[in-house]
Amino acid sequence: MKATQTFILTLKEAPADAEIVSHQLMMRAGMIRKIGAGIYNYMPIGLRVIRKVEEIVRQEMNRAGAIEMLMPFVQPGELWEESGRLQKMGPELLRIKDRHDRDFVLQPTSEEVVTDVARNEIKSYKQLPINLYQIQSKFRDERRPRFGVMRGREFLMKDAYSFDKDEEGMRASYAKMFEAYHRIFERLGLNYRAVAADNGAIGGSGSQEFHVIADTGEDAIVYCKDSEYAANLEAAQALSAIKQSQTPQESIEKVATPGISKCEDVAKFLNQALEKTVKTIAFAADSFDEHGQIIAGKAKIFAVLLRADHELNEVKLKKVPGLADFRMATESEILNAFGAAPGSIGPVGLGQDVTVIADLTVLDMTDWICGANETGFHFQGVNWERDLSKAIARDLRNVIEGDPSPDGKGTLEICRGIEVGHVFMLGTKYSESMKANFLDEHGKSKPLVMGCYGIGVTRLLGAAIEQCHDDKGIIWPASIAPFQVVICPVSYDRSDIVKKTADTLYEQMMTAGIEVVIDDRGERPGAMFADWELIGVPYRVVVGERSLKEGFVEVQARTEAAATQVPVDQVLQTLQNLLQ
Repeated sequence: MKATQTFILTLKEAPADAEIVSHQLMMRAGMIRKIGAGIYNYMPIGLRVIRKVEEIVRQEMNRAGAIEMLMPFVQPGELWEESGRLQKMGPELLRIKDRHDRDFVLQPTSEEVVTDVARNEIKSYKQLPINLYQIQSKFRDERRPRFGVMRGREFLMKDAYSFDKDEEGMRASYAKMFEAYHRIFERLGLNYRAVAADNGAIGGSGSQEFHVIADTGEDAIVYCKDSEYAANLEAAQALSAIKQSQTPQESIEKVATPGISKCEDVAKFLNQALEKTVKTIAFAADSFDEHGQIIAGKAKIFAVLLRADHELNEVKLKKVPGLADFRMATESEILNAFGAAPGSIGPVGLGQDVTVIADLTVLDMTDWICGANETGFHFQGVNWERDLSKAIARDLRNVIEGDPSPDGKGTLEICRGIEVGHVFMLGTKYSESMKANFLDEHGKSKPLVMGCYGIGVTRLLGAAIEQCHDDKGIIWPASIAPFQVVICPVSYDRSDIVKKTADTLYEQMMTAGIEVVIDDRGERPGAMFADWELIGVPYRVVVGERSLKEGFVEVQARTEAAATQVPVDQVLQTLQNLLQ
């Protein structure tokens, strides 16, 4: 391809609203142009990269036995009503009405539509297993779209859905997709990690995320360098931080802590380490009548205990029975249940109407400090069994670096990652609610057992750039670069020998199947080189009169500081070797 036919749209400066590197470089490289909040045009250079990613994804999905189809971007609202997600999804689900006042949604994902396909077309176990996938636009009405394609509202996603006759089959389909995802990300040339994850709004019995490792990633990835254990922070298992409980040494004592409510200040006032202090957080779960209305004054109160230097993991808290829809207790509820103001509450002496739940670390503590349920007072020297009954034990906290790995093979470390893929074992969540059944070997009707598998195609572009860039611009892995090679002829429009040599090399590379672009714009060398470094083409061939007189051209990798002199008749072979 010739540069004059490529619509090169580079910018020297990024727009002011481009906050992160990938957004800045995609704008500067002319890959995207914004037309609305979180909505972009993908310009020719950007679309070339998207098509490269799509092709790798498509090849590996097909290799794994999945079958491509295409589902509508606009979907009937009644399907989402059947699954129960029309209301549950909240404002991220963009709802629209047609001229007949019928409800529709812009799909953020397609579990409902593909389940409708399955219930209409799959009748017998003989048709199973089957895995249907699409590469299609999605829309999520983000409250605050930002970071370019990393958190846009409209995006391109590959979503796949497997159907099996039983859980064993679902797990086999899941394993196939898990391996396919590994092959996809390896072919993309990215440093990534697969981690255990929470299922979130999709639902199901188990899931794993694929993260591209990048310092600017929004997600914290927990891993053990001595084993295969990895999880995102929401799902990472936090064992007790105390290797062995100590024998109690202190007697319980109530001490005045006037005007002091924060654990850090309490510990300092009592001249104790923060790790000796337990914070008590009061939560409430509302009760509802038969019409779904909240019953005033009937909320169930929970006292959640964490070591003061640890952070609560709200995803884990939601999994505690009774706390799926928790909220913070109000000040009046706290005063009524604990008899003290927030900052002075604790688990000692509570009545049976308050449920006490303790993190695993707290249950191994001895001689600890907590609120005394009297405003302005705290207990120190508190111990389990002697001063209060053992609480309900739960893993409730975020892990921290240095925690023991749950597999017992080392300690945990934390890095940053960008989620680009997610695989779920859905089970029968959608097939039961939407009555997607099949007849088994005995003629008995059973619900289809499902899995779903997503990859953020356009998000991958941003993630790759966040991982692969320098101060000059993008450094694409060769597998997804818009072009593999750029020929930069110096004085192309003024030197016959430069033009002839550059054109000959261009034709040779095209014939050999190399994705090459020749810069025929007549730009100055500095401007020409800067554009292609910004765009991130892996290899550059510079053709100039001076070097041609000596029989060579310059070949330089995007990642290298210096060029290599290569005889003109060896350029093609050199590039073919490099691209392998």
